[in-house]
Amino acid sequence: MLKSTPATQALLYAALFLVGVSIAIVFFLIARNAPTVAPRLCMRGLKRQKAMSEGGLFAAFEPLVRVVASWFSRIPMPDFKRNIDRELMYAGDYLGLTSDEFLALSSIGCVTMGVIGFVSASVFELPVMLGVLMTLLGFFMVRLNVNSEKTRRFKEINRGLPAAIDLAALCMGAGLDFPGALRQYTDKSAKNDSLNEELSRVLQDLQLGRTRRMALENLAERAPTDAVRDFVGSVVQAEEKGNPLAEVLRIQAQMLRMRRSITAEENAAKAALKLMIPLMFIFCAIIIVLMGPFIVNAMGKGI
Repeated sequence: MLKSTPATQALLYAALFLVGVSIAIVFFLIARNAPTVAPRLCMRGLKRQKAMSEGGLFAAFEPLVRVVASWFSRIPMPDFKRNIDRELMYAGDYLGLTSDEFLALSSIGCVTMGVIGFVSASVFELPVMLGVLMTLLGFFMVRLNVNSEKTRRFKEINRGLPAAIDLAALCMGAGLDFPGALRQYTDKSAKNDSLNEELSRVLQDLQLGRTRRMALENLAERAPTDAVRDFVGSVVQAEEKGNPLAEVLRIQAQMLRMRRSITAEENAAKAALKLMIPLMFIFCAIIIVLMGPFIVNAMGKGI
């Protein structure tokens, strides 16, 4: 921990002053540009409307985010922004953000958390490193939320896909076509479910005139998990070779359940190994508690 001296305090105040001047210059340059237009179409527009209707911090800062995004839109980073758009797509178009708005939200979080960290370090005489850590946390906070949402969606899709395929196979065996079987699942499952959302987009693609293969390949692109890829591959292959789709779906559901059971067993085996380390610490603590009094008495008697 750095010792608080007049010199270190002067350096801290100088750093805060430079940060404030930099922020003022940046916001002056940004304010000269018109804010970007909020997404209003497709799934991204629906997610933006939902985020705005729920309120919260994002709804309060959304105008500022669009203003800052207008500055990032002038920076040519096509490959980097394409990767961001892909991650946002995996996360279900998180908050309806574009790649420029994602960078803007990360920058706002970086500046806000950095100011809070440096001011706290100055007021409470804490290490200056706290401000640096808070700045990094603010920058990566949005990315951590996006990764967490992506992981949650993929798990939810993998968990619900076998039941959805089973229902589709039963419906097709009863005489419905493939879109009708999918519609039975989307109508009867929870509307906020990730799998329901993705299968609804498949139905929308089919209604817009896209082929079944194109709609399913788009599904595999939005949710590139092994379960989804196997499902899409089996349906496309059955369509090409003329195999009965209901039977193919039934077999696919059984394979997905078997894979999920194997994955659960592997995770249970890994969990048992991971528990060995805390169990060793607990065992050592018990030994110390039991043997401690005897060791203290022995040391007191000079043994």
